[in-house]
Amino acid sequence: MAVEEVLPDFVGAFPFERFNEMQSAALPALLNREDNVVVSAPTASGKTALAELAICKTLAEGGTALFLAPLRALTNEKESEWERFEELGYSVYVVTGERDLSPRRAERADILVMTPEKADSATRKHETARYSFITDVDCCVIDEVHLLDSDRRGAVLEVTVSRLRRLCDPRVVALSATMPNIDDVADWLDAPDETTFAFGEDYRPVPLNADVKTYSHGENAFADKYRRLYRALDLAEPHIRDEGQSLVFVSSRQDTVQAAKKARDELTERDIPMGARGDYDFHNDAADLSNDTLRQSVLDGVGFHHAGLSREDKNRVEEWFKQGKIQLLFSTSTLAWGVNLPARCVVIRDTKLHDPLEGEVDMSPLDVLQMLGRAGRPGYDDMGYAWVVCDRSDADKYRRLLRDGKEIESRLAGELDAHLNAEIALGTIRDIDDVMRWLETTFYYARAKSAPDAYDAGSDLRERVSNELSKLVADGFVERDGLRIEATRLGQLASKFYLRLDTARRFADLAERCEAAASEDDADRIDAETLLSTVAGATEFDSVSARSDEQDAVSAVVGGDAPEELDAGQRKVLAILRSGMTGTTPTELKSDAWVIRQNALRLLAALRDFLDNLAPGRFANLACRVEARVEHGISDDAVGLTAIDGVGSGRAGKLAAAGLSSPGDIVRAGVSGLVSAGLSEGVAEQVVSNARDLPVVVVDWGDFPDAIAAGDHDMREVTVANNGGGARAGLRVTVNGREMTAKPAYLGQTNLPVAVFGADADELTFTVEVTFPDQPLDPVTSTRTVSVE
Repeated sequence: MAVEEVLPDFVGAFPFERFNEMQSAALPALLNREDNVVVSAPTASGKTALAELAICKTLAEGGTALFLAPLRALTNEKESEWERFEELGYSVYVVTGERDLSPRRAERADILVMTPEKADSATRKHETARYSFITDVDCCVIDEVHLLDSDRRGAVLEVTVSRLRRLCDPRVVALSATMPNIDDVADWLDAPDETTFAFGEDYRPVPLNADVKTYSHGENAFADKYRRLYRALDLAEPHIRDEGQSLVFVSSRQDTVQAAKKARDELTERDIPMGARGDYDFHNDAADLSNDTLRQSVLDGVGFHHAGLSREDKNRVEEWFKQGKIQLLFSTSTLAWGVNLPARCVVIRDTKLHDPLEGEVDMSPLDVLQMLGRAGRPGYDDMGYAWVVCDRSDADKYRRLLRDGKEIESRLAGELDAHLNAEIALGTIRDIDDVMRWLETTFYYARAKSAPDAYDAGSDLRERVSNELSKLVADGFVERDGLRIEATRLGQLASKFYLRLDTARRFADLAERCEAAASEDDADRIDAETLLSTVAGATEFDSVSARSDEQDAVSAVVGGDAPEELDAGQRKVLAILRSGMTGTTPTELKSDAWVIRQNALRLLAALRDFLDNLAPGRFANLACRVEARVEHGISDDAVGLTAIDGVGSGRAGKLAAAGLSSPGDIVRAGVSGLVSAGLSEGVAEQVVSNARDLPVVVVDWGDFPDAIAAGDHDMREVTVANNGGGARAGLRVTVNGREMTAKPAYLGQTNLPVAVFGADADELTFTVEVTFPDQPLDPVTSTRTVSVE
């Protein structure tokens, strides 16, 4: 079927002239009906064109299309590919967490491209002006809808689509690789039989020969890794000799590099002709790579690809692989879900991987099938070859997976309480009846109807959800008034930060301890270590494990100081956070440190907000300073420098080494002082200017007395003024350590009434404390002493 005959106004949107057999079969359902559509088809059969057909129909009707991509890398790829739509006069706007959102551009976009996580965030904030654009979506295309079965991300996709349907009821087009239970997805999305398509393997453009190969164990895990590599090379070798290409998936970024190095040596030993050293132009192009190891490797026809490479390097590797200049490519799962890079031979070398948050885990069956689906290049190969290399004990499991596929399951059940709380906090659920109506919009409900035994749904689902709701009420996340329900402040905070509810309760308990410590004048027992231990013990870190080679490093950092409640994995988290505050993370812990630290920073930001809302302000300031130290790796006495816009760990370190430890020091030192500390003049000017935007607190005690007679009582006013940039602050007045006054304020200028009274003590020490709950600035204190005569 010719594109020009079907969509004459959108010929330029497609990179081909005719739709293939699969696309032609689904085309009438996409263009001639308004129903939701579900399509399951083999990898490389042309599902992307179905997404584009749905988008074209939406654009032709003046609507807005949303494309949900499984990976951020794929959103970037679509931005480049869909310049074709831009050339037709339609705007494409990618919304991801790594880019600053332009609400104006998002509102005017014809095609929005987002990950499920970003769409989740947008739908949660749909009532704000910044994200109101999400309710204008007329068609939502879900790419790789089998992501529903992902342990970590599946529930997010499920509740986001359900929420979007309740907000604006867009047409939904769901696309997937082959899945046995497509009818469950169709039931969830209310797609009729006429618009539900399950295209079999006969629609695969290149037939696939997939199988499992086992390997013999060596002396240790390191030796096993190389035994699997040699097995993978054995499988790839005949295809490389026949001028085909091979793609080998390994478990980590570092493994792609090490495997490529070892493979180059082994291919030389085997005398396999590789490389393009005689290609002068390629040699010059390779010189532009920013990664030194990659630059040397590609000239031998061997490359590697992972998310840590620069975007330019990844783009070059992908293009050279498509051109055949790279014949053997090692990659992480990035290429499985994202870029369309088929190869004649695909080998999965590693079926197990180390997850910093979960320990050693099996690779997801979805990832395995997605990777193997890359085998076979349409137009080049008559057959694709795909292999799983695994331990003998796992061989039957993978053979069953290759034979039967993987049914798509809902992952909502394990997180039902948190997502139910989120919907209540968002106001999409307002009463008891809403709870069941919401549940019926989920894939969990559809799958439980289809497989009640597997989902323990023989009992009433209404009763199960009612029990979850009762637990939310009992734990303080939800308030119930008759049939009406609404989130408490605790429930709202848990939803805002995507926290597991046990963690939210843990943070609330700490806030109560802070409140008690303040009233008992014992605030010093809540310190940075208390906050770090609270975060390290969060449920989000329950599955972290400490390998044997890491335990000595953990003990060296935490010693016997860790709370007894923390297990070995949580002690490891504490060690990473504690050492990270000073930039001295032990080498043994560095491989997991980045992921753990990023998750901890999110939790610290949440804890800061909990303390800001539920405890005296100075504890939120403590959390803010701890968060900044973990992020920047800087000492406590210089952490205030990171409050200055443009000052990160590097510049803060230079300035601290020169004796400048606060924004006030920066202003006083001036540009010349910062240049002497090692900053360029232009940077120094900007840093000084930014430092002046921060608050400068002045406490004026006025005519505060030096003495008072025993038994007398006098009321005075103390003025707290801010001579710098505006800021939210917590103000507190104490006498001999006992709190007299505490209140939040926006500085400004504030007058504080202070009662001076002749007490039993010989001397009264009054202290005014100013803290900043959302900036890592040191508290400002000022004292006056009054004699009692």
